[in-house]
Amino acid sequence: MSDSPDSDASAPPPGGNVRMADRWAVWRAGLTGPRIRGFIWQPQPSFAGSEARGRQLMAGNLVLGGRLVEATGRMPWDIPPPNEAFLEALHGFDWLDDLATVPGGGGRKTAQDWLSGWLGRYGRGRGPGWTPDLTGRRQMRLITHALLLMNGQTPEDRRRFFAVLARQSGLLHARWRQTRRGLPRFEALTGLIYSACALTGLETTLQPALRALAQECAQDIDGTGGIVTRNPEELLEVFHLLTWVAAILKDIGKAPDPAVDTAILRIAPTLRSLRHADGTLVRMQGGGRGAPGRLDAALARSNVRPSRVKGLAMGYARMGGRRVSLIVDAAPPMLGPGSFEAHASTLAFELVSGRQPVVVSCGAGGRFGAAWRRAGRATASHSTLSLLGYASARLARGAHHEEPERQDFVSGPGTVDVQEAQMKTAEGIALSHDGWRKTHGLVHLRSLQLDRDGSLLRGEDGLAAMTERDRLTLDRVLARLTGDQGLRYAVRFHLHPDAAAEIDMGGTAVSIQLPNRETWVFRYGGEAKLTLEPSVYLDSARVKPRATKQIVLTGALTGYGSAVSWTLARPVGLLPAPGEDEQED
Repeated sequence: MSDSPDSDASAPPPGGNVRMADRWAVWRAGLTGPRIRGFIWQPQPSFAGSEARGRQLMAGNLVLGGRLVEATGRMPWDIPPPNEAFLEALHGFDWLDDLATVPGGGGRKTAQDWLSGWLGRYGRGRGPGWTPDLTGRRQMRLITHALLLMNGQTPEDRRRFFAVLARQSGLLHARWRQTRRGLPRFEALTGLIYSACALTGLETTLQPALRALAQECAQDIDGTGGIVTRNPEELLEVFHLLTWVAAILKDIGKAPDPAVDTAILRIAPTLRSLRHADGTLVRMQGGGRGAPGRLDAALARSNVRPSRVKGLAMGYARMGGRRVSLIVDAAPPMLGPGSFEAHASTLAFELVSGRQPVVVSCGAGGRFGAAWRRAGRATASHSTLSLLGYASARLARGAHHEEPERQDFVSGPGTVDVQEAQMKTAEGIALSHDGWRKTHGLVHLRSLQLDRDGSLLRGEDGLAAMTERDRLTLDRVLARLTGDQGLRYAVRFHLHPDAAAEIDMGGTAVSIQLPNRETWVFRYGGEAKLTLEPSVYLDSARVKPRATKQIVLTGALTGYGSAVSWTLARPVGLLPAPGEDEQED
């Protein structure tokens, strides 16, 4: 096994050639690979399951990849997958974690039946699920839950089980380099390391796999503990895998490469900076809130002293203390190849009060279909300013010939300026991005100031043509408009669906009540039109998008600049009951 990745393997071409190469690797492993006959070490489960989900699975209700499928009396392999995420969760064997949590081994028969069905249909390398990243994910779970799966099985069942572990190890050994950089490659390498630590006959593959993992850490984890996608949830999953590998190596008396330890040390404070007051991650750049308990478990396993990043963390700015958190997307999105999950969310923010999200982003919509994926990536789906009809980052014209919903960003903000300020009674940040400079000659300027006690957020959003060249560009744009309406823009504040909102004070304010009876009031300076409009909240843990509302300030630019001011305040006397503080690090 080579311990250096191919230089051109970061984005393998899709299609039949890649799938055929994967199948060839599986076939070759089955023919000439090591014969695995047992375990040299049995790891403890690391992926937390849910007893409630386990019982749902046993009843035939499959909630995978954000979709609910009723499969009573049927094997899951007989069901056409409703989306790609469902297929990945099914063939990645994520469901084993849930079945394993049912007390008294109650989920064993379901787990054994489903595994037997998969082995009979796909166990020799055919069908979906044999990409290196999914194989790595599945390998980890088969090894972790081997006792559950093999208890009471026949010698022939055991032979088939070890044969598929050998084939999967062979695929990971031969093809991990062809996995997309980032989380997929970390999953493939972790599966390979897991196999080398646990299975007989694979001991010689451990050191090359560890060197490869160290190399990926050095290349993919930057000096601030961030990754190129800027997806906080993806960073959490990488961190989870790295801390897990470190724990496994400790169990067997080995130490990870220093590059792995360095990556863990860098990622931990970054993730703490990306965590809201309610303990969940900021939902930006395609990421969700994070699996419940995953961040706390990984942070505890890392043994890294609690701290946060000073300044930007992976391009995000954080303000607030224990009670209220505000996190701003303060850097450009990923552009170019592989940016199909990136969002045009520059300068958008989320605000959480205690354990209650208030202002949010709509979220990533890929699990609900191609149309929702595209909608969730738009600037208008985030709590920031947008030109009506123009996102701050643009998609490629046309689409990928095999995956038309996976379009990359080809242009967007090139420069994002950030100035942070610490005052006696407040924190402040001034930001700008040039995402509309080439097309419209305009720069978006946003300033935010949060009082130290979290009770008042002041903001201002503006558009400005900063230079003579910008003004010439804007003149051409305005000349193409009909009438005197000017260039229309909107500043949006998407609200969490648990927040009840209504227009108040004769149309000059919006009252927002949270489930804990805490109330926030939104006001604006009168420079725009205030409306309360429908919105959606795209939560990957739900089977459908959730209806919610958004506050919208609509204005028009007719000259070389325009701005609107606003405040979001929690009035004195309307504070929540004690016990709503931010969770501890």
